[in-house]
Amino acid sequence: MEAEAADGPPGGIEGTLSCFSFNQDCTSLAIGTKAGYKLFSLSSVERLDQVHGSNEIPDVYIVERLFSSSLVVVVSRTKPRQMNVYHFKKGTEICNYSYSSNILSIRLNRQRLLVCLEESIYIHNIKDMKLLKTILDVPANPTGLCALSINHSNSYVAYPGSLTTGEIVLYDGHSLKTVCTIAAHEGTLAAVTFNASGSKLASASEKGTVIRVFSVPDGQKLYEFRRGMKRYVTISSLVFSMDSQFLCASSNTETVHIFKLEHLTNSRPEEPSTWSGYMGKMFMAASNYLPAQVSDMMNQDRAFATGRLNFSGQRNICTLSTIQKLPRLLVASLDGNLYIYNLDPQDGGECVLIKTHRLLGSGTTEENKENDLRPSLPQSYAATVARPSSSSASTVPGYSEDGGALRGEVIPEHEFATGPVCLDDENEFPPIILCRGSQKGKAKQS
Repeated sequence: MEAEAADGPPGGIEGTLSCFSFNQDCTSLAIGTKAGYKLFSLSSVERLDQVHGSNEIPDVYIVERLFSSSLVVVVSRTKPRQMNVYHFKKGTEICNYSYSSNILSIRLNRQRLLVCLEESIYIHNIKDMKLLKTILDVPANPTGLCALSINHSNSYVAYPGSLTTGEIVLYDGHSLKTVCTIAAHEGTLAAVTFNASGSKLASASEKGTVIRVFSVPDGQKLYEFRRGMKRYVTISSLVFSMDSQFLCASSNTETVHIFKLEHLTNSRPEEPSTWSGYMGKMFMAASNYLPAQVSDMMNQDRAFATGRLNFSGQRNICTLSTIQKLPRLLVASLDGNLYIYNLDPQDGGECVLIKTHRLLGSGTTEENKENDLRPSLPQSYAATVARPSSSSASTVPGYSEDGGALRGEVIPEHEFATGPVCLDDENEFPPIILCRGSQKGKAKQS
């Protein structure tokens, strides 16, 4: 998930935040500034470790890191039509591509790289950066709204299918064919995202009041959540937890909403055993006789947990991640801060702010101190994947000693990581042929 900041806070060149994005498995945060870009590790609550920083390309408004590898994609306002792919550990440019109009967003997984323009989407094979397809029948998409499944075994793509309604086009990034269209909302789309396996797709409209979750690839509605009723909002980000148990939404308000995706069942519900249970059943039965709009509102689930921000109206992005074996809510904001909250995966409720990190300059501010050494809560969400440490080689196979790819050679397949990538193993990324200089691939029309 990436957000571009329209206007930065006052200050020097380093004090202007242009964009921010979490990587695909929420283990890293990338920020773009007037001076360049920075990458941070999200392995600790107390520390925000900078993995890399570069001032070689100024005025960065898009920066995307491929999982925890050394591959990073950068776009600068000085050349908004050019995409630059770097091996940041070696300090070399792998390739760059130029397009017919400004680049609005970039999405990538271990098989595909998407470049979204206002009226077209380019699909590249990330192993050699070959242009596989150009989707040209895209309605005007001025925000570059699109999503790519991070599961490279399916590589589903989702993008708006209408200018006036919330229609979603589901596209297969492997077979390069349209799968289906989903009538998700009455109003135009504001957010769309896949879960980690690519089996679910969540969306929100410009009203921002209702969030829906659909099955992939058949497009059947699975869940419907109500974010609010009092006012329309602008959804800033929408993201699943890595285990798909939770869905998080942030907006231009001071509240971040977390919804819980309960297991669906086709079995007959048990008879209620309490007075409140009977009343609830009667209330739901009565909803069948109410107008459809009222009935829908009564059947929509509310937030399982919330996070309170000390600001509103500022661009921000959120994610759910397991840090030090506990589930956390992370919010990066245009005010230049990263906020970390504790999330109770059993009871929900209000998330507790435990740390605030400055993304620009140095220093950490503690807004609310809490003992992180408390006993771990029983939870399935906090299950962590063991990340064995591995030492980085001095030279990467397929690269010259200066880190540049040997012309015409492909990085060996064993360098292509298909499992979880360790934060300290920064050489694991797909094999890419060097393609120096601006290039324009011949587009295959859809």
